[in-house]
Amino acid sequence: MERQSMLTKNGISLLLFGENDTLIWGMPNAERVNRLAQKLEGEVAGTLWVNLAYVFDPQWMQHIRKNPDMVLAVGGTPVLALLSHDSDASALEVSNIPESLEVIEYEQAPLIHNQGLRKLETPFVRRLTPSTVKDIERLSYFGAYKGVTDLLTKYLWPELALVITRIAARAGITPNMVTGVGAMGCIAATFLFYYGYFWTGMAAGFVFMVFDTVDGKLARCTITSSFWGNVFDHGIDLIHPPFWWVAWALGLGTMGLALPSGQFQLVMIVILGGYVLQRLIEGIFIRAFDQHIHVWRPVDSWFRLITARRNPNMVLLFISMMFNRPDLGILAVAWWTLISLAVHMIQLLQAALIKMRGGKIISWLESEEG
Repeated sequence: MERQSMLTKNGISLLLFGENDTLIWGMPNAERVNRLAQKLEGEVAGTLWVNLAYVFDPQWMQHIRKNPDMVLAVGGTPVLALLSHDSDASALEVSNIPESLEVIEYEQAPLIHNQGLRKLETPFVRRLTPSTVKDIERLSYFGAYKGVTDLLTKYLWPELALVITRIAARAGITPNMVTGVGAMGCIAATFLFYYGYFWTGMAAGFVFMVFDTVDGKLARCTITSSFWGNVFDHGIDLIHPPFWWVAWALGLGTMGLALPSGQFQLVMIVILGGYVLQRLIEGIFIRAFDQHIHVWRPVDSWFRLITARRNPNMVLLFISMMFNRPDLGILAVAWWTLISLAVHMIQLLQAALIKMRGGKIISWLESEEG
C-alpha cells in the first residue's frame, strides 16, 4: 500500500497511508485530512498518521493531537495516530499496533470532550467507499450542527440544507458565496416588508434563513471556515433582525393597519431594546460563567428553541399572516421579546446567586448523559 509523507502549511507532519479515490464533500480524503491538519493550532508533538480508507469526525484529530502515541482503531484496524517515532508507522500499516501505543477502540464508544459544544460524545468513524459516501456526509453534516439552536433550524430545514450543502460542495461553491447570496435575500426581505409585500418578504427571508444554515455547514464539512467568513456570517446574523422588525411595522400602513404613533414607538422600543439586552445578557453570562446561557440546564436549552430570536419571531409573523393580521404579528413579537428578556434575566440572576453561594455553573451537556 502507498504511503505519502507531507508537511502542511502550518508545519504539521502527515503520513497518509493507502489510496482512496472516493470523494467526500467533493474532495479526496487526502485533501480533507490535509485541511483538518491545517486547522490544528499549536505545536503537534510527533507525526500524524492517517489511514485513508477511513473518514472521521474532526474532533478525533483534535483529541489525538493532545495525546502523543495514541491510536484510534476500528475492529483492530488503525485509523488515526500521533506517533513520536515514524518507525511505528510500518507496524500500523499491517494492523500490528505496537504495545508502546495507547489504543482507543471505536467499538467501545469512547467519550471525548467537544470543547465547542461543551459536551461529551463519541464522534463518528466510518470506512469510506462509494456506497458509504452519502451516509458519511450525513454524519459529517449533522455532526457540524450547533449544540443548541432554534426550532426551525433544528427541525424544519436540516434535510433541505443538507441537499443544498452537498450540491454546493460538489460544485465548488464556497461558504462566502452562499453567505453573499443569502445576504441578498436578507436585504430583499427588508425592502419587501417595508413596502408591505409580507408573503414575498417571508419567502426571501426563508431563502436567507436556509442559506444562513448552509454556509456554516458547508464551511465545517469542507473544512474551509475562516475568520473573515465567520465575521461576515455572524455580522449579518447580528445586525439584520432589527431592520426586519422595523420594516415590517412600517409596512403595515400599506394594508391600512398602521400602528398608532405612540404604540409604534413603544413596540419598537420593546423589540429593539429587548433584542439588545438579550444579547448583552448572553455575553455577560459567557464572560461570567465561561459557557453560553442556553447550555446550562436542560430547560435553558429547551427555551433556546423558542426564545425571541429571528426564527421564532418569524413563526409568530407567519401565523399572523395566515389570519391576514400582520399588525397582531408584530405586537406578538413585542410581547414575546419582553417575556424572553424576563426569562434571560432570571437565568442570569439564578446563576449569579449559585456562584455567590460557592456553587459551580456546569453545562448539562458535559455530563455523560448529555
